[in-house]
Amino acid sequence: MTTSTLLPTVLTPTGDPAPVILAVLNSLTTSHPPETYLRITEHRPDGGAKLWHAWTEGGQPLGNKVDEHALTVGLDAADWLHICDLHGERNSRGRFDTEAFPLRAVLASVQTGERCPDDRRAGVQRFLNAAARHVGRAPAPGVPRWLGVGPALLTGKAP
Repeated sequence: MTTSTLLPTVLTPTGDPAPVILAVLNSLTTSHPPETYLRITEHRPDGGAKLWHAWTEGGQPLGNKVDEHALTVGLDAADWLHICDLHGERNSRGRFDTEAFPLRAVLASVQTGERCPDDRRAGVQRFLNAAARHVGRAPAPGVPRWLGVGPALLTGKAP
């Protein structure tokens, strides 16, 4: 007969929150279906925030495909806001706010030509103009390009 002796695990505080944060991020990611893009905001105790991007299984290549198509047809940041609002689901868990975007639905909206309504687009432009003036810059015409739901565009390594 085999016996085993389990030694009690000693938990030693290290002051390093990284393992706990990664465990929470993993838990948040695995609780969503495949082909989902997650934008997770971690609210820090010092009042700051950190933005995390995560994708469930199949989400990275599909997100890149959505972005390539959106850029090809000339969608911009106002369209991105509108389409993401149509499909996004938001929830909070402790210090983490999660926005989940089912990428098949986002792709369908991009492919069918969904665009931001004119009144909302004008509001986005007013906001951008006010932000530019606030930092002492002249407002630029137009709205910036599509912001992205895939890793290539979100990490600055877009084609």
